[in-house]
Amino acid sequence: MSDLLDLSGKVALITGAGQGVGRQIALFMAAHGAQGVIINDIVAERAQAVAAEVDAAGSKGLALPADITDWKKVQQMAEDAKSQLGGVDILVNNAGNAGPATAEALASRKSFFETSPEDWEMWIRVNYYSPMFTCRALIPHMIEKQYGRVINIISDAGRVGEPNNLLVYSGAKAGTAGFTRGLAKELGRHNVTANCVALGATNTPATAKSAEAVKSNPNIAKKALSRYVIKRFGEPSDPAAMVLFLASGASSFITGQTIPVNGGYSMTL
Repeated sequence: MSDLLDLSGKVALITGAGQGVGRQIALFMAAHGAQGVIINDIVAERAQAVAAEVDAAGSKGLALPADITDWKKVQQMAEDAKSQLGGVDILVNNAGNAGPATAEALASRKSFFETSPEDWEMWIRVNYYSPMFTCRALIPHMIEKQYGRVINIISDAGRVGEPNNLLVYSGAKAGTAGFTRGLAKELGRHNVTANCVALGATNTPATAKSAEAVKSNPNIAKKALSRYVIKRFGEPSDPAAMVLFLASGASSFITGQTIPVNGGYSMTL
């Protein structure tokens, strides 16, 4: 199995990889022999710090901080990836945004009907447009090489739906899942696979404030955990292990799928 997970000679790019799940994905890929791991994050200091960790793990870390909701910046990132590391074999669209995670924000969730198109823009651009932008910019290189792996990180919100102001977030994540299935059909003949990993609640710096808000109220915490068959929230290593599998040769006959890593929060056939 270790040979099947070997990423020797491969270059990966992970968006939103300056912390949390994205950082863990980057470190797993470096540990499994990736030739290069490109760290994208909107915060340059975070991207540079993780790139240094990748270097220390024996791979080539490259920080390419950019706002991936900006098409021109994504194009430039793709050009930089090609000029500095020869292009990208593995694309992981990990960046996402579910809105403010403070206790106040969680306690005052607005109804969808209290929001406006201006409110929706953030969820749609980060969670739906940005994966399309990176795919459009980076996949042509995979087609040229007749090899590639695309893994889009979504949320279980996109599978089960969440109400209030998470309704648009849910729709954007579901849209990415549909986009990924169509992408798989278009890319199969080029030996490029495309899959989604759907996350349940996962302990990361981005969710720390909401986790503390939940833990501070025993009733809320009990209710939240009651929906999980495995009685804990996820850790970054949980989805990162699935992404590593989908990025490797072990998954060569898997495409167009959405695979939940969610502790049993939701189940399907």
